[in-house]
Amino acid sequence: MQFRTRAIHIGQEADPQTGAVVPPLHLASTFVQPGAGQWGQYDYSRSGNPTRKAFETTLSSLEGGAGALAFATGMAAMHCVVASLRSGDHVVAGRDIYGGAYRLLHKVADRAGITVTLADTTDLGKLEEAFTPNTRMLWLESPGNPLMSITDIAACAEIAHRRGALVGVDSTFATPVLTRPLELGADVVMHSATKYIGGHSDAMGGALVVRDKKLLDELYFLQNATGAIMGPLESFLCSRGLKTLELRVREQCRTAQRLAEWLASHSRVARVLYPGLPGHRGHAIARRQMDGAFGAMMSFEIRGDFAAAKRLVESTRLFQLAVSLGAVESLIEQPASMSHASYDAADRARHGIADGLIRLSVGLEAPEDLQADLEQALASLCIA
Repeated sequence: MQFRTRAIHIGQEADPQTGAVVPPLHLASTFVQPGAGQWGQYDYSRSGNPTRKAFETTLSSLEGGAGALAFATGMAAMHCVVASLRSGDHVVAGRDIYGGAYRLLHKVADRAGITVTLADTTDLGKLEEAFTPNTRMLWLESPGNPLMSITDIAACAEIAHRRGALVGVDSTFATPVLTRPLELGADVVMHSATKYIGGHSDAMGGALVVRDKKLLDELYFLQNATGAIMGPLESFLCSRGLKTLELRVREQCRTAQRLAEWLASHSRVARVLYPGLPGHRGHAIARRQMDGAFGAMMSFEIRGDFAAAKRLVESTRLFQLAVSLGAVESLIEQPASMSHASYDAADRARHGIADGLIRLSVGLEAPEDLQADLEQALASLCIA
């Protein structure tokens, strides 16, 4: 079956008891067992829940994995992977990564004796130089956040596996609609299901999809032991989100492409970071690695300072000033003061997160209306 058909039917079979087309929501926290010391398929919802299992089954099919695990948030999902490491282990991560991932690696994992090096994953030579004999994991994002860098996942996975390291990919921006990292050699793919998978700014969640059954079992043990599972209501909402995921993402990508091309020619814009533009450094890799579109996230720098960027993001009317991304509503933010404020200031500067950088999450509004909104906001800078 094709992607959008699996998104609707795999793991979402009609309820055999009632014939309900939509599987029921199971809010139960515990389940009656057949006998003392005899265990049914489900026993306690931290260990497994039918509604969560349905969502995991659908997502695993879409990513081509051995199985999936659903978590309370994307950071809980990433933390589970990091928790599989041991004191003395070393992590290589991309330098263009979500601020929460930076914080987890630099200010939480370090307490367990895990060290991290940020590397330019778009330069395979520099990436390989970052590895040490103790490197046990390579953590990638493509497109990167917030600079929209494109990483050759297959080439990076080959380097990491040759050195005995696990490869994890945060594919939240791309979604399985556009990129399926497990097919490119990754071991684990992570999603903040809060974003495109949920898609409506009304559910928090995260997920891991794993290529190898042995690793899946290890991560399931850690998830069950630590307990950061996705609740049944959120699982139900994320299952619903998957059913329209491809339609939403591809329409959002079309609008993003249009806005990126328009912004690139605007006199108040210094540069646009969007892999769908031919001048983007990673355009050729994105054409090969992303399935027919370039995502609905973009960043751009204005000709102005921190204050000007702050004024612009506070001037839009349809683009709502908020962190997060991937929903039907378009959002705007200033990474230096919002999504990436957890970076040390020196690290922000070193990794190219300028004060004048603005990030857009393009939603499902009419493209003409979104363009007009950005135009009036950019015009307000001239007035000021």
